[in-house]
Amino acid sequence: MKNIGIWMDREKAHIIDIQENKEIFLTINSKVENYRIHGGSGTKLKGGPQDVVQDSKYLEREKHQFKAYFKEIIPHVQNADRIVIYGPAEAGEKFNKELKENYKTISEKVKEVLKVGHMTKNQTIALIRDYYKKYKSQAV
Repeated sequence: MKNIGIWMDREKAHIIDIQENKEIFLTINSKVENYRIHGGSGTKLKGGPQDVVQDSKYLEREKHQFKAYFKEIIPHVQNADRIVIYGPAEAGEKFNKELKENYKTISEKVKEVLKVGHMTKNQTIALIRDYYKKYKSQAV
């Protein structure tokens, strides 16, 4: 059984491959940019010039950057028997949605998507190891 846990946010993904007596830990850094959209009124006068902010181009660019980030992760999880995804933000849910839409065979292996905060490497490994110990005891 190849059990994989992924802790991810928009900056990086930690992939933990749980094997019999050891864990393989891999980090993939994303290239998803943090956008800070500027805009609004260019003057304090009522009816003065306005700056039009085009969020759609930023959101579209972000969407493509997330897709590229997820494509980097796929080869590391495609041979898994079970996958659990953790993270503090929406990245895990976006990744799960991408799997459901474009990688159905991998999507079927996802057991849960859970929200957790930022963790150290050892905390992340312990979280994944404990999840699969609990999962194994419930399956028996």
